[in-house]
Amino acid sequence: MNATDDLPVPPPIAATGPFRARISSLDRRLFDGVAGRHWPGAERLLPRLSHSANHGLLWFGAAAAIAATGSPRARRAAVRGAASLALASATVNTLGKRSVRRTRPVLDAVPVIRQLKRQPITTSFPSGHSASAAAFATGVALEHRGWGAAVAPVAAAVALSRVYTGAHYPGDVLAGVAIGAGAAYAVRGLVPTRDQLPAPGRPRADIPALPGGEGLVMVANSASKTSERADLLRALLPQAEIVVSPPEEVADALEKAADRARVLGVCGGDGTVNTAAGVALRHDVPLAVLPGGTLNHFAYDLGIEEARDLARAVEAGDGVSVDLGRFRTGEVEGYFLNTFSLGVYPALVHERARFSDRVGGWPADVLAAWRVLRSEHPLEAEFEGRRRPLWLLFAGNSMYHRMGLTPGRRYDLADGLLDVRVVHGGRRPGARLIGAALSGPLSRSPFHAALKLRRVRIDGIEPGTPLAYDGEVTRIHGSLTVDKLPEALSVYRPLST
Repeated sequence: MNATDDLPVPPPIAATGPFRARISSLDRRLFDGVAGRHWPGAERLLPRLSHSANHGLLWFGAAAAIAATGSPRARRAAVRGAASLALASATVNTLGKRSVRRTRPVLDAVPVIRQLKRQPITTSFPSGHSASAAAFATGVALEHRGWGAAVAPVAAAVALSRVYTGAHYPGDVLAGVAIGAGAAYAVRGLVPTRDQLPAPGRPRADIPALPGGEGLVMVANSASKTSERADLLRALLPQAEIVVSPPEEVADALEKAADRARVLGVCGGDGTVNTAAGVALRHDVPLAVLPGGTLNHFAYDLGIEEARDLARAVEAGDGVSVDLGRFRTGEVEGYFLNTFSLGVYPALVHERARFSDRVGGWPADVLAAWRVLRSEHPLEAEFEGRRRPLWLLFAGNSMYHRMGLTPGRRYDLADGLLDVRVVHGGRRPGARLIGAALSGPLSRSPFHAALKLRRVRIDGIEPGTPLAYDGEVTRIHGSLTVDKLPEALSVYRPLST
């Protein structure tokens, strides 16, 4: 995704003015200096490296390799680098090449062994390769400093190669680097990096520091993505005890672990973490969460994405007290760390479970969505003193916020509030749900209402209606109350993310 190579060179614009003439003269002298300098081994390496960066292939390959490491932070860095490259390339090709019409350098002083096999015929200013290299390296570094440090020397070598092979003047390369870095920061303005997001509350929980993890008993759900992460945690906290349990035995394993642990640990998805939270609450022990599922909303909102994040918090004794959502219906009481919902989503989960064994995962998702959204019969319930049809009632444990185009995140997990969203009943539920998704937070529309509440009571729901909490599903047994247990749970999180 560099500047195209098939556009004819427009007539050159002569340098005017003494300042511009001096800059042009300096640029040419620098080019001649690079052309006349011999660097052992560079004659074969730099031209090949320059060629490998054509159309962004080098950087897309690097993005795939970084993402393949499996780290959420590395995946974000790879996506950010690729997005920055795309913006830089579009800027160079649509504005840069058409704004300044500069001819390519004369190759008389460049040894033939260095020259590219196919010389570009576009205008020389700015360097598209340099812009792409700088954009990718800067984008990666803004999200992940370690990978940024690994990519930066390669990006610098690509930029240097454009002068070394005679494709560009040094000024073209510097302009390209500036455009690329600017594109990466522009992407960050639209989608903030993790470092820009506020920390999830102050570290105020009085929880023990466990050097080497001594006193931590971690239960890992064997059905989740736990094996590699549990091994990493074992290497970081060698004194911790790690128990791998099949899904049907996780609840019993957590109860047994809580009996002997100073700190109860859990590695699994949001449903497993929900079970562990209830056990930790009953046994009055702190909770250590290692993400091991698909979404991992609670762990990520705590700033824990990898084993090293949790290990750092456990050894330092850094943690927060968080609210626990609670629902009660009939004799049933349950808790939620993330979300609670009635209506479309529980129905989707229920329908998906019916078909997943027969047709597989994603076909079951499609079939469930088709069956649920084609229905014209929303849930009937009495909410806020009025009986009304509802397609969806959602309650988040603490308020969700957005920065730029990022998904909703919670920055304070102990604000005492329920983030309640209601999608009103009516025709075309799909359109209503999309309208609700596009509405801003706390907005009101014909489709959607959003409220800050501490307690919600819902009556008149037909017994047996499904409800969902943290990805799990149960049934309504009478009047429903949703509220909060303020700062009920102590959890580890790194002091700085």
